[in-house]
Amino acid sequence: MRRLPVTDPGTPDSRSATRYLLWLIRRSRLTVAAAALLAITWMWCQALVPAAVGWAVDAAVARDTGELIGWALFLFGLGVVQAFTGILRHRFAVTNWLGAAFRTVQVIVRQANRLGSTLPRRLDTGEVVAIGTSDITHIGGAVDITSRGVGALIAVVTVTALLLHTSMPLGLVVLIGVPLMMLIVGVLIPPLHRRQRVYRELQGRLTGRAADLVGGLRVLRGVGGEATMSARYRVESRALGAAGVRTARVESLLEAAQTLLPGVFLVLVTWLGARFAADGRISVGQLVAFYAYAAFLVAPLRQLTEAIDKMTRGHVSARRVVAMLRERGDLPDPPQPARLPVGELADTASGVRITPGLLTAIAATAPGDAARIADRLGRYAEGATLDGVPLSAAALSEVRARILVADNEAQLFTGRLRSDLDPDGRGALPQALAAACATDIVAALPDGAETVMPDRGRSFSGGQQQRLRLARALIADPDVLILVEPTNAVDAYTEARIAGRLKAARAGRTTVICTSSPLLLSHADLVCFVEHGRAVAVGSHTGMLRDQPGYARLVLREEKP
Repeated sequence: MRRLPVTDPGTPDSRSATRYLLWLIRRSRLTVAAAALLAITWMWCQALVPAAVGWAVDAAVARDTGELIGWALFLFGLGVVQAFTGILRHRFAVTNWLGAAFRTVQVIVRQANRLGSTLPRRLDTGEVVAIGTSDITHIGGAVDITSRGVGALIAVVTVTALLLHTSMPLGLVVLIGVPLMMLIVGVLIPPLHRRQRVYRELQGRLTGRAADLVGGLRVLRGVGGEATMSARYRVESRALGAAGVRTARVESLLEAAQTLLPGVFLVLVTWLGARFAADGRISVGQLVAFYAYAAFLVAPLRQLTEAIDKMTRGHVSARRVVAMLRERGDLPDPPQPARLPVGELADTASGVRITPGLLTAIAATAPGDAARIADRLGRYAEGATLDGVPLSAAALSEVRARILVADNEAQLFTGRLRSDLDPDGRGALPQALAAACATDIVAALPDGAETVMPDRGRSFSGGQQQRLRLARALIADPDVLILVEPTNAVDAYTEARIAGRLKAARAGRTTVICTSSPLLLSHADLVCFVEHGRAVAVGSHTGMLRDQPGYARLVLREEKP
């Protein structure tokens, strides 16, 4: 068995939901084929049991002890093979289910990373959450049922062939009855499909609403909007409940059909077999076999109807996944990405130039100008170059690997703190915490860095969150680190310590700090002063204080004369 999840999920086929499900099956073709082969053998053994029982009964009626022992041993062998293949079939089925679910999560997370800041504008939070919770279950079930459905189909074909060989009328009953039952069940699938789609849309919307409520609860209480939002949530929740009831009505009819129709079929085959035995057209052993066949057929027929149901659910969920995979970010990759060189990072719009290996500070009279420059330097907007090569000419993944922008919009994640700060296990956590003056924060936790943090670290103060985010950025150790106001939420004493340690922690690495704090500016190798969106001066902090009145007013918080 392979380890899950796999390292590389591959490139999904997002042309349609059907193609996506087929892609998942192809990616797990070995285990799917093994599960199908085992399911065929498992069901085939079950299909042969009634015939073997009938032959054994006929041997007992004829008082042929040798033949009876032979059929008894044959039955024992079928049982052994059935038990062995059944265990392995289930193991492979679980592997296929988990493989499809994990692979879907991987491609969705990768797509979310590609979309980046575009994601919240294109998809609701609830939509993405629902894909990672309910949809992966249905997609995994669709891949799993593929092998079991094949085994059930082979079992029905085997029983039909045996019945046709023994009694043409009974064989025709099976041959005609099975497609008829599938047709009746198929009538329920389209309305179920439609209602599941509506329910799924409402579920994603309500999940997003719940996330918004939890995230903005303090603000809502502050402005008195809690009652209004709660009432709106109740209305949407009732709508979701009503949609669930409508979906459940069709599902209940489908479940009833899956139980009733095979039962009716069992009664019909048994009745016909008894009539034929009474007329002497079949033997007693064949009658026993026919009854066993009819009883046995309930399982594969139910699996076939279950396969239709699960494939429908999987198709609905796959449509959601495909819709997300088709989304394109605001900054798509070029057809033929170029390799980024090592050199000077420059913003053509403002004229800001970043010398490699130095700590450069950008002080802008308007904070928005500094944020826009940081966006361009990190390729969250177009307009920056690296050694003359536009960042837009390279693959976005390479830009993200080389250049990291850390601002105050970044979030901590729920879970173990060590995994959040050092997800790749680089092992530089103590040094990064020391540089960010965050060692005391972690030391105060019950289990240190192994503490599981709830609610995305909201129990930390704003300054504590800022220091932890800074430590995470330092651990990443990119070629170019761009920090946007990394200390505006901490006290002056802590800010001074961070300013001194940050330069040492990034020695020899290109670092950019967008700030107007004199404590940080005084430790910069170069300071770039930006006024009205353009770089007007570059130099040392002390020299700029002496020669640039606008810079001095900004840094010293002086009023204009």
